[in-house]
Amino acid sequence: MNILIIGANSFIGENFCSQLENIANKKARWYKVNPDFTLLKSEVESAARFLDAYCEKADIVFCLTDQIQSVLGSLKRHHNTCPVMFASSNRAAFDTTVGASWRDLEDMLFAYADEVRADVFVYRFPEVFGKWDNSMGNNSVNRLCYDVANDNHPIIDNPDEIVSLVYIDDVVDELIGVLTNDEFREGKYCYVPRVHRMRIGDIKDILYSFDEGRPDLQIPFVSDSFRKALYSTYTSYLPKGKISYPLEMKFDDRGSFSEFIHTENHGQVSINVSKPGITKGQHWHHNLVERFLVVSGHGLIQLRKEGMDENGNKYPVLNYEVSGDKLEVVEMIAGYTHNLINLSETEDMVTVIWANACFDSNRPDTYFDPVE
Repeated sequence: MNILIIGANSFIGENFCSQLENIANKKARWYKVNPDFTLLKSEVESAARFLDAYCEKADIVFCLTDQIQSVLGSLKRHHNTCPVMFASSNRAAFDTTVGASWRDLEDMLFAYADEVRADVFVYRFPEVFGKWDNSMGNNSVNRLCYDVANDNHPIIDNPDEIVSLVYIDDVVDELIGVLTNDEFREGKYCYVPRVHRMRIGDIKDILYSFDEGRPDLQIPFVSDSFRKALYSTYTSYLPKGKISYPLEMKFDDRGSFSEFIHTENHGQVSINVSKPGITKGQHWHHNLVERFLVVSGHGLIQLRKEGMDENGNKYPVLNYEVSGDKLEVVEMIAGYTHNLINLSETEDMVTVIWANACFDSNRPDTYFDPVE
């Protein structure tokens, strides 16, 4: 099968072609598409040069530009009645000059379908947001993502405006569905089923929460599909200088300790480095719970319940030998004193630590008591 993409280097086209190539290379195996196909790419700038030759051999055409008239003319010349998909705009639904121009293109395609008995797939896309939008054009959300990521301080004239949005990955999945007759359709139009309607001022606020939380190690609040997609889009426009940022490393003669991730409701993640032969910890918490995961090196984790048993003796010590060669999580239970011993004489030991609350220096809830 020959799949022709008109506008292959457009925002939608680049994402669509990338996933089709993943299917062809058998890296994206969850789609029902037979990977034995040839991708014919007609870029926006060179469409006229290759269009006729590609239309002659195409088994399906995805027209992601407004060049549908040229596409149909070429298909007619070659008596090629293959299916045609056309990316229209939701502006076609409005009684404006722009809307009328989109409707004219749609009507041209519907008339062609009736004439040659070809299958057509017309999508009135709302605003599409996502990665790799190099032109921005009239895309307000991608522009907002770019401006916030690049510290351009965007100004919104009407923050109460409601925008209808579809995410680029959802668009790509829907277009791939066209290849297997799994498109979503209502009447003569096809559509992307997941549409987000958001106040543009709220989108700006969410983006600033993403941006301002990074220096404070805050994990973004991505509780729903829109926020997840928006965060992915925002990060795709980060400049080189903001992709990487240092952590504060607290050093002493035992090694180092660095907080890595803070969350509003799910505690924090830290990285602990222990020098050879060093013991860390030797304390307990009333409320704080931690999970230790040694990812490099070889060590021993010990815990002992605080207080005395019914015979007036200290509770027994629990020993867990751990290694980066066999990952194992050990829970630091509230009310148990615990330590972390590097058993190596030559190598540092690295431990990832999750705690159920972020550290509060005003109330550390940490009480020294050696395990043994």
